[in-house]
Amino acid sequence: MPVPTHPRSHPRVPSERIEIRLPWWSVALPALAFALLLLMSGSGQARAAAGDPGVGRLLEQIHLTLVG
Repeated sequence: MPVPTHPRSHPRVPSERIEIRLPWWSVALPALAFALLLLMSGSGQARAAAGDPGVGRLLEQIHLTLVG
């Protein structure tokens, strides 16, 4: 026997009142994961064969900033 469904009645919030707030860990955890990834990659073990040397120096500077 089919059960009748009732439409959900939620009050509509005007779009100008919608506010999205992120908790502190939603920013901190991805930043921490990126920092750990940089530490695990070990910039001294691998060198690019060809390419823009500026990118390598930038990544090395980021690594040095995070490590020491």
